[in-house]
Amino acid sequence: MAIKEYIEKGNNSGHEEISVPLLQEQKNMGDEEDGYTDATSSKASLWMVYLSTFVAVCGSFEFGSCAGYSSPTQTAIRKDLSLTLAEYSVFGSILTFGAMIGAITSGPIADFIGRKGAMRTATGFCIAGWLAIYFAKGALSLDIGRLATGYGMGVFSYVVPVFIAEIAPKNLRGALTTINQLMICSGVSVAFIIGTFLTWRTLALTGLIPCAILLFGLFFIPESPRWLAKIGREREFEAALQDLRGKDANISKEAAEIQDYIETLERLPKAKMLDLFQRRYLRSVIIGVGLMVFQQFGGINGICFYVSNIFESAGFSATVGTIIYAILQVVITGLNATVIDKAGRKPLLLVSSTGLVLACILSGISFYLKDHNLALNSVPILAVTGILLYIGSFSAGMGAVPWVVMSEIFPINIKGVAGSLATLVNWFGAWAVSYTFNFLMSWSSYGTFILYAAINALAVLFVVTVVPETKGKTLEQVQAALNA
Repeated sequence: MAIKEYIEKGNNSGHEEISVPLLQEQKNMGDEEDGYTDATSSKASLWMVYLSTFVAVCGSFEFGSCAGYSSPTQTAIRKDLSLTLAEYSVFGSILTFGAMIGAITSGPIADFIGRKGAMRTATGFCIAGWLAIYFAKGALSLDIGRLATGYGMGVFSYVVPVFIAEIAPKNLRGALTTINQLMICSGVSVAFIIGTFLTWRTLALTGLIPCAILLFGLFFIPESPRWLAKIGREREFEAALQDLRGKDANISKEAAEIQDYIETLERLPKAKMLDLFQRRYLRSVIIGVGLMVFQQFGGINGICFYVSNIFESAGFSATVGTIIYAILQVVITGLNATVIDKAGRKPLLLVSSTGLVLACILSGISFYLKDHNLALNSVPILAVTGILLYIGSFSAGMGAVPWVVMSEIFPINIKGVAGSLATLVNWFGAWAVSYTFNFLMSWSSYGTFILYAAINALAVLFVVTVVPETKGKTLEQVQAALNA
């Protein structure tokens, strides 16, 4: 088979540039000859893919609910439980540490008990966490609950995009995986809005709703066919793939391609963390981890967590600014899902990171003018334009696309270890940026945004030189080209 021969010739780098296009061309021709095209499954027969995606992204909505909980509840929790600011700060930040632990363990769990099993595990932790918060009488119970929900978030952040990428046809994979980010944004926005009129204990109970839908829905959707093939459950693999493509679809070619690729990978030794730095995997690891670094260190969590303070510092209404920010984030992420499989991953990343550079420069200029008492009437409009351009640009590409690419580029034999590494780097970046943002703003408000502009400019360079286009290719084609 073409993929097998290509992987076995991986050390012959001199033929690399020639063999990748030939492999893809042969596969595209073969698809047409065998009738295995994107039209193999009609829209009516893809209902199981859509149902499975809906169930999985309940985990993404839960992720957003956990992340958005602390913002509207701070005053009420501190008053009811007599918490100091330091105690509440621990409650807010411990979520990220739970997510880091979840990220480290998410890959091995998803490899050992399956993608559905990992989602059940994450849901269990979230349920326990929300109940601990609901019944909390002091800081300890709050922190334990917050740590548990953070762990669930960490697992969801890896397993949801991976599961969707493994079940989706290649022509829908980008759009369906992007729904993960859309539902995270929606979860945050809903928690922020309903948290303004619900008590903090009642808001904790609303976090159980997506958990209940997810647990119930998992009984009605198939496991990832690629995971079933990897662990040798042949009959269940074919049944799951048939369910996902429709009862009348011809799955023989897709099934053979998946099996052939997995059989080739299974001849390789079981991957450990150090194995990720072998030559055959190094490019995919650099791409996956690099995109996570640029996604976080471009400043998103500092700006997201402190957006109200930024608007206030610039002399603009924090309430109005935050509402516009939340709506813009959801709308643009939704639009992104509709174009990602047409425009491609790489163009969206380039447009997004270029917009982030411009947004940071605008915000930096506004704070420079304020600090030097220059053109003070222009400061609020520059700051608001900069921040809204930032979230719009981030939502257009850098928010969702790194997760889409991460779910596509790692071969299944290293997906657990590599995915855990990429997710851990992402959560470490989230913590580092949110922790250092206030210190940087104290050092130099305009300098902070110029620093972020420089990092986002490096992201543009990284996307241009390193990141491949994965649009319209099967996972096996993408991974064979990258990991030879």
